[in-house]
Amino acid sequence: MSIYKKLGVKTVINAWGTITSLGGSIMLPEVIKAMDEAAKAFVDMEELQKQAGKFIAQKTGAEAAYVTSGAAAALVLAVAACMTGKDPEKMAQIPYVHGFKNEVILPLVQDTTYSRNLAIPCAKLVKVGTKDGYTFLDVEQAITENTVAIAFVFFTSKKGCDIESLKKVVEIGKKHNIPVIVDAAAELPPYENLRNIVATGADLVAFSGGKDIRGPNDTGFIIGRADLIEAIAAHGSPHHYMGRPMKVSKEQIVGLIVALQHYTPEAVRARQEKWEKIAEYFVNELSLKNIKAEKLVPDPKKHEYSAQGWPQVRLIFDEANLGITAAEINERLRNGNPSVYAPQSGNQITLNPQCLQEGEEEIIVKRIKEIIKTTKH
Repeated sequence: MSIYKKLGVKTVINAWGTITSLGGSIMLPEVIKAMDEAAKAFVDMEELQKQAGKFIAQKTGAEAAYVTSGAAAALVLAVAACMTGKDPEKMAQIPYVHGFKNEVILPLVQDTTYSRNLAIPCAKLVKVGTKDGYTFLDVEQAITENTVAIAFVFFTSKKGCDIESLKKVVEIGKKHNIPVIVDAAAELPPYENLRNIVATGADLVAFSGGKDIRGPNDTGFIIGRADLIEAIAAHGSPHHYMGRPMKVSKEQIVGLIVALQHYTPEAVRARQEKWEKIAEYFVNELSLKNIKAEKLVPDPKKHEYSAQGWPQVRLIFDEANLGITAAEINERLRNGNPSVYAPQSGNQITLNPQCLQEGEEEIIVKRIKEIIKTTKH
């Protein structure tokens, strides 16, 4: 009996993607083996962090790096480091920041539920532009004597959130000597983002370690300017400052490093080829009467978001003729055995091959066909 069965927890087929609510991703066997080995000895945690940081910096082309308990924690620590530097008196004051510079500029179009992590060290978010966009003048005019950082949420290919826009924002930051913090948590693949984002001159860039990299789901890392990374490390566990509750274990650090060792352009390309085959299988098997199955591939030239797992397959259901809605199909997929999780909107369900394990695509096709067949028309 599996550990999940013993705990009374059902396992699910993940046709959604590397989302935290489903556990991120499946770790590589090499990662699990390394974590098991790491669990059998004690180490000086600061030394381990330093050596891990050296490896990540070399991998990414950054000056320095630090392992965090997820990308969200990286954002918290990034803002704290920009507010205090390595000044222990200031570090000890947070969250009581009277007299601190604590304003963080953020384009409103990039504002997400994750943005609140930037405010956790008691920073004030100054949002510029509108939900439809912003100008670089909006960013520059928002700078005051209290500005401590400019935040930039990176979305690959998306206008105003892409590499070209980041370069312009970095220019503004350099001009005014204000650090630029980039949230690039899930922006892999494309593999090139691992180096190209920090290569813009961005001061700090945060990634998740538990998504496409396939390290532990509760890991992340932040790369960038050596002095700011040193300030982040000073805040981090085992020190008793902002990062003390955001502890990363020796096993997690080792697991992340081994996952990154195996994260290569060749490995990413091989997995993408596999996703292509699965997507083609979905299209061939689920192009049925009253169901349209189409492969989704974003076009970066049209500023369509193009990071994470592609291609995907969108199923469009003729609900009236089928006698069942996409929402009802999705509910049956979730409540069936095995349970299948996929995003649903309106009369559509999207299938993402990124996290599917061997043979699960066949189970999904069989389940959808069974649901359609047993529906009274």
